[in-house]
Amino acid sequence: MRPTGLERMRFNQLDKITELKPGEKIVAVRQVHDGEDYLRDHFPLFKVMPGVLMLEALFQASCCLIQATDDFQHSLLVLREARNVKFGDFMRPGQCLTIMAEFQKTDGNCVTMKATGMKDGNVAVSAKLIISKEDLSSKDPRLADLDEFMRESKRQMLEKLTLGMGTD
Repeated sequence: MRPTGLERMRFNQLDKITELKPGEKIVAVRQVHDGEDYLRDHFPLFKVMPGVLMLEALFQASCCLIQATDDFQHSLLVLREARNVKFGDFMRPGQCLTIMAEFQKTDGNCVTMKATGMKDGNVAVSAKLIISKEDLSSKDPRLADLDEFMRESKRQMLEKLTLGMGTD
């Protein structure tokens, strides 16, 4: 179990944010714990964090940076493309993935992020992520309340992840 107080979001891949500079970059950490569900199957004799979850950690950190930069203007951030994805190392229980994401460019409602996950000073995963910013109500005005609910949930999640930031 990951004792981070983030129980509501079962697939959260970030434990905490250690640095956040809206409009510039974010640094977050993800500790791999032995009791995580996916480790029973991936792989029982060589327990490692799946690459797709490492990539998800990069995406989630990037989303936190975009949301903090835009003051939660959009309720939905969608991964449109993951380019130049490279895996450099396995993540095993007891190891910590340090994630850094930076803005590369913004084009309308599309953002290009450069994201890297490091383990012990070495690149474990890296990618260029193309993320679009959307609202559900732009397609169906009846979903405006859901948009607001999603924005508020993301605000609360970011507050929890940044709690005590810089005090460790």
